[in-house]
This record gives sequence, C-alpha cells and structure tokens, in this order.
Amino acid sequence: MSETPQLGLRERKRRATHRAIQMAVLGLAKERGIEKVTVEDISRVANVSPRTFFNYFASKDAAFVGDTPGIASEADVEAFVTGGPHGDLLTQLATLLAANMQRTEDDHELYQLRREVMKNNAYLFGMRMATLREFEVQLQQIVVRRFLTDEPELADDPQRLDERALLFTLVAAAAIRHAWQCWADGTGTPSLSERVRTSFTDVYAMTRRTG
Repeated sequence: MSETPQLGLRERKRRATHRAIQMAVLGLAKERGIEKVTVEDISRVANVSPRTFFNYFASKDAAFVGDTPGIASEADVEAFVTGGPHGDLLTQLATLLAANMQRTEDDHELYQLRREVMKNNAYLFGMRMATLREFEVQLQQIVVRRFLTDEPELADDPQRLDERALLFTLVAAAAIRHAWQCWADGTGTPSLSERVRTSFTDVYAMTRRTG
C-alpha cells in the first residue's frame, strides 16, 4: 500500500475544523447531556460560526454521530474489485479497509470520547449503529462486484451471490468491530489501520486452522 500523500494546507484546515466541531459537541454532551447542547454552543466552543458548522454537519446529532465510514477511494475499490484470485480475499479486503481507516478514522481521542458519551445516550447510539449499517451495505455491494469478477457464473444465481456476499461482509464487519474495540481499549498496535490488518489476519488464520 502506498503512503498517504501529504495533505495540503486547505485540507488540513478542513480536517481540523471537522474534528474541532465533533470534539466540541462530544465534550458538551458529556458535560451537560446532548439535549442541552445547541448549535450555538458547539460553534462557540469549536471557534466557528453557526454557518460554518452547517457547512460540515446537518445537525448537532449528525456532528455527534460523525461521518458514515467510507470505503476508501474509487481507485482503491476498483483495485480490489479487479484484483483477481491471487492472494486471499480477506487480506485484500483488509488492505482496502486499512487504507480508508488510515485516512479517516485514526483519531483515538475522538473515538474514545464518542464511545464514552454514547454509553449514556441510547438514541444517539442507535444513530451511530445506523451509520455503521450503511457502511456494511456499501461494503456488501463492493464484495458482490468482486465475487462477479472472480466467478462470473454467479450472475446466473443472484440469490446465491447475495447470500455469499452477505456472509463475507458480516465476517468482515465482525473483524472491523474487533479492530475498533481493541484499538479503543489501547491494546495491540496504536494505529487503527494496523489493528484492522491484525484482526483480519487473525480471522484468516482461524479459518485456515478450522477449514
């Protein structure tokens, strides 16, 4: 995997503002409860205007929940979809997902704070789970494309294709959840992207032992 390119000044500022808004809403929610937090409060703590806030998030709930995890760039997705049968599929998927985590999710302090606040906010926990479900749906669509590349005959049995893709996606989602939890708990490697690779490696090793 190639190294992440150096970010330009504008992108660094955008990410800093994006993070500051999330840290503000989470800190305020922890202090007084999400229902007592306003967009004006968040903007003040994050040192942005309410207009800037809405350039980043549609609501205070959206800022609390954070972005829906993405599946890296389209170029990375295409590389996975057309990767062919060489090498095991789990390792190739781990490479795809680790690239995305390295760019978007590797913020231990933010993740820890969100997890802490969500323990006392069932409504917002449900919203966060919904965003992760969206992530799984995106991932399953990509897995379907890859299965069709490796086994075009599956197009003749769409039910079998969907069932296999769903199973593979759920296994991958479990590995991702394992990586997130271990990383948040401070065990293993300090990088989330590396923790993802480790969790997928462990899943692959277990399937080989039991296969």
